[in-house]
Amino acid sequence: MDEGKTKIKETKSKYMQFVNALLNDIEALEQMVTNRAFEGDIERIGAEQEICIVNEDWKPDNNALEILADINDPAFTTELAKYNLEINLEPMELKAGCFLAIEKDLWEKFNRAQKSADKLNSKLVLAGILPTISRNEITLDYLTPLDRYHHLSKKLRNLRGRKFDLYLKGVDEIHIRHDSIMFEACNTSFQSHLQIKPEEFVPAYNWALAISAPVLAVTSNSPLLMGKELWSEIRIALFQQSIDTRHSIDEIREQRPRVTFGKDWIYNSITEIYKEDITRFQVLMPAEINENSLDDIKNNKIPELKALRLHNGTIYRWNRMCYGITDNKPHLRIENRYVPAGPTIHDEIANMAFWIGLMKARPENTKKIWEHFDFKDVKSNFFKAARAGIESVFIWRDKEISAKELILNELLPLAFEGLKISGIPEEEIYIYLGIIEKRLKTNTGAQWQVYNFRKLKKEINVSDAVKVITESMHSYQQINTPVCNWDAIDTDKAVKHQISNMTIIKQLMSTDVLTVYPDDPIALVKNIMLWHGVNHVIIEDKKGKLMGVITSGHLKELYEAQENTDFIPVKKLMRKEILTITPDTAIEDALKIMQDNWISSLPVVQDNKLMGIITKNDMMRWMALKT
Repeated sequence: MDEGKTKIKETKSKYMQFVNALLNDIEALEQMVTNRAFEGDIERIGAEQEICIVNEDWKPDNNALEILADINDPAFTTELAKYNLEINLEPMELKAGCFLAIEKDLWEKFNRAQKSADKLNSKLVLAGILPTISRNEITLDYLTPLDRYHHLSKKLRNLRGRKFDLYLKGVDEIHIRHDSIMFEACNTSFQSHLQIKPEEFVPAYNWALAISAPVLAVTSNSPLLMGKELWSEIRIALFQQSIDTRHSIDEIREQRPRVTFGKDWIYNSITEIYKEDITRFQVLMPAEINENSLDDIKNNKIPELKALRLHNGTIYRWNRMCYGITDNKPHLRIENRYVPAGPTIHDEIANMAFWIGLMKARPENTKKIWEHFDFKDVKSNFFKAARAGIESVFIWRDKEISAKELILNELLPLAFEGLKISGIPEEEIYIYLGIIEKRLKTNTGAQWQVYNFRKLKKEINVSDAVKVITESMHSYQQINTPVCNWDAIDTDKAVKHQISNMTIIKQLMSTDVLTVYPDDPIALVKNIMLWHGVNHVIIEDKKGKLMGVITSGHLKELYEAQENTDFIPVKKLMRKEILTITPDTAIEDALKIMQDNWISSLPVVQDNKLMGIITKNDMMRWMALKT
């Protein structure tokens, strides 16, 4: 069902009809599970590729609908934001050559999309979170104009009852309050699907939970958000917080978030998941359902379970069970949702092969997995992996072990055997699992981004640093070189290129401004200048409004004129009339202002608030590289 085009007109009667259809669907599913009415003689794999669209400045573009119209292929579809699109790959039988075939198919489709994007001067980038995304692109202006997305945003906002809060703390910290679900659009993933045999529904799903942490650790690729270095895979926390509808009282009552790892193992039937979700989560998309799944079963028809599938699509389990019909035969498959997009298509297929290999090599003693793994350890491991990536330390079968050691010594050999028993030839296995192994010795996508981000930040501002990283990622993606073989960015070359091409102040200014408040003592200003070797300190109020400035020359005059100056409030001595510029001021114009007025710095102000500062040293470096 094309959920993106589903008309959502919610009324009480339609809501009741939908809930009734949902209950019929779960009963029908139970009957099908009991009667083993699912395809079991073939196993298929599949994938969905989410993609970021960027403009010539490497920032999110807003033309997904135009690109999709030019492609004109149902395999390509919309996403929540106008700067994302999705490719749905055809399912393939799990057998020799399937991973090579999926990579070829994805590469061809990706290049088709890129040709359509080229016509609009856009580029496609694979990134768990696009490094250049900013607050400008998380507004409803960028929401894809389809009923489903508007309804979902409005419904979640109403359930929340107030604005959403995003708070993340890693090396840096970010705290933003927002009024829509658009933060969800920051996330792009590569979702793998594995069809499961009926007799393996329960143990396979539980095993998928157990291996989630190490798979996430070695595939992490999303460490940056809005110029902040946070978790190794920020998507895990960002996705949950971006659509968290719980009120504070719900959190006290332990109501669960719609984005979830789960709360416990499945013990008896796969329907336990669906029943839990129907019990715990309110219906968001009560579309009109005309079929009766129980009648379909009585009439020997395969039910589509439309209500159940639609509701399931609004519960975001990181490992999600999905119902489908292929060649007129029903099946259940596990969807791996936690692996990020990128760093390259070659990397993504390696991630897929690693996960599927592990799934196929599930140890026999994990049928009763609770006898070997504590669910709390497994869930804790998952969030450790999100925070620290491949540098994590897990609790695995009640023992402490590093992610690298676990993957290298236990899971890679297991994945190899899983692929081998599935008929994948050794040369194909080595192509993909060799990439996973080499990451353990070099770097994951997250590690590569963090290493280069830290180097670049020492030389240029954050917005230019993330631009350099995005451009470099794109260049490697164009030749499909896996991240384990990526070189470090040539910082000197990148910095020279960025600075020499800067034209406006916001590209050159520093946002790390030393400031004090008007009621602070002069002694604080004196010591800040001494400690940091600066000749000026900006004064702002507690709302960020620029109030004035004190320079070292001004300070020297004060101390020469009178004693006991230390504890005089800054506001009595600061210079209130100061020259300022805006972020969009041309660098050359700012330079002329500084030269004409014999000043060594200029505060950068927008909407009456201090945004940054430009200094004589900044200008000297710009002029040197410009020439």
